[in-house]
Amino acid sequence: MANFYSKEFSNTTELKPNRETIDFLLNYSRALSVINYKDIQFENILN
Repeated sequence: MANFYSKEFSNTTELKPNRETIDFLLNYSRALSVINYKDIQFENILN
């Protein structure tokens, strides 16, 4: 298992998301509302 982590992988240049993916993630994060009440956490998606 240590062999997997010792190798260097540099594929960050290949990670180029398209504009639709970025727009989807931004819109999702804008619509997400998290409310903390005592020890409970409510997550709502505002549509």
